[in-house]
Amino acid sequence: MTTSYPVSSSRPFDYPRPMSALHCGKVSLEALARRYGTPLYVYSADQIVERLAMFQRALAGRDYLVCYAVKANSALAILKLLAARGAGFDIVSGGELERVLAAAPEAAGRVVFSGVGKTAAEIDLALEAGILEFNVESEPELELLARRAQKLKRKARFALRVNPDVFAETHPYISTGLREHKFGIDIRRAPAIYKSAARHRWLEAHGASVHIGSQIRSAEPFGSAIERVSRLARLLAREGIVLKAIDAGGGLGIDYHSGEFDAEAHVRGYASAIETALGDFEGRLLLEPGRFIVAQAGALLARVLHVKRNGKKTFVVVDAAMNDLIRPALYQAHHEIVPVCWRPGRERVVDVVGPVCETGDFFARDRKLAPVEPGDLLALLDAGAYGMAQSSNYNTRPRAAEALVEGGKARLIRRRETMADLLAPEMI
Repeated sequence: MTTSYPVSSSRPFDYPRPMSALHCGKVSLEALARRYGTPLYVYSADQIVERLAMFQRALAGRDYLVCYAVKANSALAILKLLAARGAGFDIVSGGELERVLAAAPEAAGRVVFSGVGKTAAEIDLALEAGILEFNVESEPELELLARRAQKLKRKARFALRVNPDVFAETHPYISTGLREHKFGIDIRRAPAIYKSAARHRWLEAHGASVHIGSQIRSAEPFGSAIERVSRLARLLAREGIVLKAIDAGGGLGIDYHSGEFDAEAHVRGYASAIETALGDFEGRLLLEPGRFIVAQAGALLARVLHVKRNGKKTFVVVDAAMNDLIRPALYQAHHEIVPVCWRPGRERVVDVVGPVCETGDFFARDRKLAPVEPGDLLALLDAGAYGMAQSSNYNTRPRAAEALVEGGKARLIRRRETMADLLAPEMI
């Protein structure tokens, strides 16, 4: 069997000619690895901007705001890139708000604050920053928001995150739309809560929010969820509570495998399902895509340390590890793995693993891989979302560096951590 490379038009990474080195746009990944070392995350700014533009084209003609989900990849340079092109932001912590304010302070009014466990300090920070709305997940949280708003004498715009009890076919860890999940408020309770909040001077019922999960490839569950939220909005309007926004959440999935993926058609189908479900709702539509915008724009570069056999198994040991990209270990997630430089020969079935002292430290098991030797570079594709954002210092390993490629130029947007960085917060 001859070597084949699972790169496609949906990814910014490709071999410009046969038997050449993998590039991101016009930039050689081999050159980036020599310049910045490995493990190294590489992102395509051009692809990130184009994915945002897909939503903007699909929603042209209606009032909308694309609020990028910061948790997917919170690099300051990426936040600044998106803010400059009109994006808002979906945050789930005070720390993420601080990141938005550092990267693009002018975007504070385009921020929605989600998450089930907001603290008083986080709420105060968001109120003082003047964010767009709080996506409230429980009655106790709404009571806390009211108290903090009253204390600070700042009106708090809120949307109840309602739970529509819609099943989305995805990994159970990232499904969020059923009654047994920790997220949201039972949609049947929502009218009474909105009516009660209407009596509070410092609360403003600004919208309704829903989020049913992540990595969802079908548009139908999104349509079903928004249809139920639209019914809620109509019911509230009859009671004199007119919502200004419906937040459809995020969760639009990508193809992590090697097949062709028509991203534009995927967005158009998603937008069409939501538009149909909104019916005659005339307010603003908020969306919270994260993975869809950044995942396929990123790759993790790792250098091969050893190729070893253990019984019938062959292991390719690389210098990246589960602390750099935990998705395969945590979610059994699939990432295509390709050599950066072409080496002729037959594919072998191997496990691609890291140096961390855990059996779970793997990137692929029983995967067909082109021939590689110690010193070769591998690229783990579709690693732009939930890669660096979920990384850690397990085994006292410094986190990877990050580089951003824009046009034909690359720049470092996060230096590699040093041992001094890791030890600095500790005291003996």
